[in-house]
Amino acid sequence: MSVLDTLLDRTVIPGYSKLGYRLRRRNWPDNDPARDALQGKTVVVTGARSGLGKATASGLAGLGATVRLVVRDAGKAAGAVAELRGEVPDARFVVDECDISDLDAVRRYAGGLSEPIHALIHNAGVMPPKRTESPQGHELTLATHVLGPLLLTELLKPLLVNGRVIFVASGGMYTQQLPADDPEYRHGTYRGATAYARSKRIQVALTPLLATELAPTFVATMHPGWSETPGLTDSLPGFTRLTKHLLRTPAEGADTTIWLAATEPKPPTGQFWHDREPRPTHYLTRTQEPEADRRKIWAHCRAAAGLQPQAG
Repeated sequence: MSVLDTLLDRTVIPGYSKLGYRLRRRNWPDNDPARDALQGKTVVVTGARSGLGKATASGLAGLGATVRLVVRDAGKAAGAVAELRGEVPDARFVVDECDISDLDAVRRYAGGLSEPIHALIHNAGVMPPKRTESPQGHELTLATHVLGPLLLTELLKPLLVNGRVIFVASGGMYTQQLPADDPEYRHGTYRGATAYARSKRIQVALTPLLATELAPTFVATMHPGWSETPGLTDSLPGFTRLTKHLLRTPAEGADTTIWLAATEPKPPTGQFWHDREPRPTHYLTRTQEPEADRRKIWAHCRAAAGLQPQAG
């Protein structure tokens, strides 16, 4: 990592903005990933109707992949699919309806898949203004960003042999401690942005554990920087107004996800990425968690997702 790259990352505003992306990309080879890197392969992208998910689907399809678009409402996805087919006319897109926060829906969805999966992209996201629960009674950001993805990954393990699993996190997680004693956000004043960042911290903290469990399947989290998406505009309109001249396009935000899914050889597993480089998982001493807390929240999330406790 260059000194300039490190400086961009640590100073946040330039690194997370379109400036950071455009400066860094100057050093990336034009042929990585290869134009046909995903030819004949299937990838699954959750939350693929708009924003980063839609841009990710387009980029993966452009590399030859069959892309399964996992959305909560297939009817509302028709316009997005038409746009994607216009962007990548020869690609194959399959629309799958599944609410990732609903564990029963995840089980039904996974049970209907049978083809090998090269990459599973956990992109679906929510930021509710008040504490909301999933059909199984779990706090909604935890259910959407952690529990549903953990369950889907577990159920698809037989189809993901030596594949890739990528979580789309957020740089906002740097502000949060791992909520090992309150993963369901039952205590204190609930704030949607805080819940979102806490659940993203959980994603990042659990990535090394999941990578060990799934090896040789590759596991990573990444953050896209500040990207102009409908989700950001709807959830944080004030922030969007203040940063509108700095925001990345969805395609720029999705670049690292696409690269992680397609580059060869596979990057090191179990790490946290931004703009094609592994990044520190903490910048503040107060957010650092002991290993015992990671194990505690790992056990809670597995149990909450209906997964069997691990031996040992």
